[in-house]
Amino acid sequence: MRVTPASRQNAALAALSAAAEAFTEGQYHTAVRKAEHAKDLASRDATIREILGLSAYRIGDWQKALRELRTYRRLSGETTHMPVEMDILRALERPQDVDAAWHEFRNLGGGPAVKKEARVVYASHLIDQGDLDQAANVAGSPKKVADPWPEDLRLWYVAARLAALRGDKSRARSIADDIVLVDPSFPGLDELDRLIEAG
Repeated sequence: MRVTPASRQNAALAALSAAAEAFTEGQYHTAVRKAEHAKDLASRDATIREILGLSAYRIGDWQKALRELRTYRRLSGETTHMPVEMDILRALERPQDVDAAWHEFRNLGGGPAVKKEARVVYASHLIDQGDLDQAANVAGSPKKVADPWPEDLRLWYVAARLAALRGDKSRARSIADDIVLVDPSFPGLDELDRLIEAG
């Protein structure tokens, strides 16, 4: 309300609500359209830029996603989506910018879950670059917990990839089995199996 003229507030809220609903239902193209409309009405609202950026990310519109999420960060002061920014830079094949974003995130900081997500993305980037030792330093050793969060499982996945790439099939298989026990439908398990078998 503070950043939107009174005459546009109700329409902006309605458009934002429609965008959020579409995003929640996985209708990301619709979410982008609705969020663009909301942005036309209230361009300085951080939540609108957030929904627009995340929706664009889900459909692979990297430039729009990066622009909107950076604007969200500038407006809100939050680093919540910096791991997504880093992943977009990976998709755009801008390795030096991924490095710069990682160092910026390290300086700015974030909550525990965001820090784990940033480690997942940056370690994956280092694997892409062939720097397995540094990737292992960033990923760390997976810590078994009774009820892991999704970001914990993603760190386990990166650790399993690293173990497989380093030829430690037994460790890779052990970590992969731990992931399966928690979430048999975890994305990428088939690819991980192939990588372990090839190792």
